[in-house]
Amino acid sequence: MGNSFQVQDRFADGAQYIGGRLRSGTSGRRHEVVNPATGETVYTYELAGAADVDAAVAAARDAFPGWSGATPAERSEAMHRFAAVLAEQADDFAYAESLQCGKPVKLSTEFDVPGTVDNTSFFAGAARHLEGKSAAEYDGDHTSYVRREAIGVIGSIAPWNYPLQMAAWKVLPAIAAGNTIVLKPAEITPLTSLMFAQAATEAGIPDGVINIVTGAGKDAGEHLVGHPDVVMTSFTGSTAVGKRVAEIATSTVKRLHLELGGKAPFVVFDDADLEAAVNGAVAGSLINTGQDCTAATRAYVQRPLYDAFVQGVAALMETVRLGDPFDAKTDLGPLISHAQRDRVAAFVERARAYATVVTGGEAPGGDLADGAYYRPTLVAGAAQDSEIVQAEIFGPVLVVLPFDTDDEGIALANDTPYGLAASAWTRDLYRANRATREIKAGCVWINDHIPIISEMPHGGYKASGFGKDMSSYSFEEYTQVKHVMYDNTAVARKDWHRTIFGDR
Repeated sequence: MGNSFQVQDRFADGAQYIGGRLRSGTSGRRHEVVNPATGETVYTYELAGAADVDAAVAAARDAFPGWSGATPAERSEAMHRFAAVLAEQADDFAYAESLQCGKPVKLSTEFDVPGTVDNTSFFAGAARHLEGKSAAEYDGDHTSYVRREAIGVIGSIAPWNYPLQMAAWKVLPAIAAGNTIVLKPAEITPLTSLMFAQAATEAGIPDGVINIVTGAGKDAGEHLVGHPDVVMTSFTGSTAVGKRVAEIATSTVKRLHLELGGKAPFVVFDDADLEAAVNGAVAGSLINTGQDCTAATRAYVQRPLYDAFVQGVAALMETVRLGDPFDAKTDLGPLISHAQRDRVAAFVERARAYATVVTGGEAPGGDLADGAYYRPTLVAGAAQDSEIVQAEIFGPVLVVLPFDTDDEGIALANDTPYGLAASAWTRDLYRANRATREIKAGCVWINDHIPIISEMPHGGYKASGFGKDMSSYSFEEYTQVKHVMYDNTAVARKDWHRTIFGDR
């Protein structure tokens, strides 16, 4: 894939997109976007400060009456055009996403970009299907019905692992429901979020409906969450930062949606298809170099299959090809930064004191030495309460533990603070049904791990947060439910008035 545009030229006017145009930040602090595969700087820009957030919120507030007052059909038509523009620019989006994240180009072209186009098409249709309870005379004397109304300006914060998809997950349900939005992407990966907003403008979505402020969390992020004109905060990121977001949001009585960390279990029962489980474990643990909150991180394998599973996963991991993200044959790219690579490596090094590193556990040298690469890693022999089993690593590391009974396997799967996603591998319908009932996670896959679809919700239990992205269920986050009630009697003195004054 060739470089279809020069990043510094494309965003020469700055990394803030406010009221339909790019502008420079006003914080006085410059930031570099670095290609993690090479360590080279690809873009330098001025970070957003509080004044930029204020300007973006003002633009969103000004755009709200017109956008929320548009008919569902008008919003839908604009969003269908938006999807078409995204599809036309797919190569540019894939290039920019791989450049700033180090994603293998086959992942960005076959997963991130088409998934985002599909999300946009889905919400273009969903904009015309805001559902409420049927109108009826529930007490006999009044007609009641439910309205779903846009709630106002949304302030959203997205992470660096899937910058384009997370921008879409935040923006699309919000604007489909008639809201306007200010999105703060991670300052290390702003490029595709900015391109996403530009594409919306090209599609005819009015200025101010989608605004991007690119700044640090302590400055732009906290100011956005606490802004008095922002009525809702949606945040995707770590549980630790999510707690801080919740503190700020609740102090101003904002609606809050949190999609936080995960530590997904991968439960393999003794009747599972071993080859399928081995392939699924490697794919599910290494997607996006393991930087995925739904990635398979804890494999629990019933003892009869345990040794063969360990051997199979280790052998398959050793075939995974690390390399240049823009080489179509590359399977695994770098982590997002050298700091993240070193953090992942430190987890593995500490685990050597109490567990066995079966394969991987090192950074490659040679041509990849300048990048933030780390080999696919399988760890065995760790205790359930150990750090490597309990903590979110966010890298290409899978830990595997045995279990004996079905009860034990499900109990181990639930034995972390998190509950975002999980999978169970079995040919037995009853085991599968039990796993889907008893594993406490927002998504439970059977005989697969990772696939997501626009029509179904994504969100977690426990410390993984609350609320849903994607699907029509996301409108629960982005609409206000209003009960409207009409009197049908035309009687001035109602029978119930006697409970307040007079007699029957």
